[in-house]
Amino acid sequence: MTSHDPGAQGEAPPGQSIGSPPAADPCGRLLVEVAAGDRGAFEELFVSQSPVLMAVIVRIVMSRSLAEEVLQECFAEVWARARSFDPGRGTGRAWLVTMCRRRAIDCVRSVQASRDRDVADGLRQAATVDEEVEQTVISKAESDRTVSALKLLPDDQSTPIVMAFYQGKTHAQISEELGVPLGTIKSRIRDGMKKLRRDLEASR
Repeated sequence: MTSHDPGAQGEAPPGQSIGSPPAADPCGRLLVEVAAGDRGAFEELFVSQSPVLMAVIVRIVMSRSLAEEVLQECFAEVWARARSFDPGRGTGRAWLVTMCRRRAIDCVRSVQASRDRDVADGLRQAATVDEEVEQTVISKAESDRTVSALKLLPDDQSTPIVMAFYQGKTHAQISEELGVPLGTIKSRIRDGMKKLRRDLEASR
């Protein structure tokens, strides 16, 4: 029988079957009974081992609510895979702890991946907004109102906007010519264009 517990391997003591947990491993005994479909043993295992396993999971996921979800998933796996527990490879508690650690780590990775996707989505949405702002300004770039609005902007915003949309320079070129960091140039153009859009919409 294959086990997913990386605990120490060894032969069973004299007189003891490799398929039976030692008397000093009540958790292992319960797992063997769960593997046989004993729901009473499953409930006893949950009550007796949950506090220890919860502490292990909380230290990894750093959230009580997430830890409770992981614990429930672990015991669902215990019920489904109790037959894979091999008393000859370690104690029942070690098998449970290994399973919970693995699920807790998977949970952390899943949460991080979700956060990364949210950040990426936010950046894409921000880029879309910037493009819309640019189109609003460009479409009015030759109007007198736009020229007047540009004059009301601070020089550090109006200059890179003129260079970008009237002279056709890239942000990188503007950054190099003005000796200002690229990120600062992008921020000044974005902020200046948003103000232009507000001013243009207000003057309709």
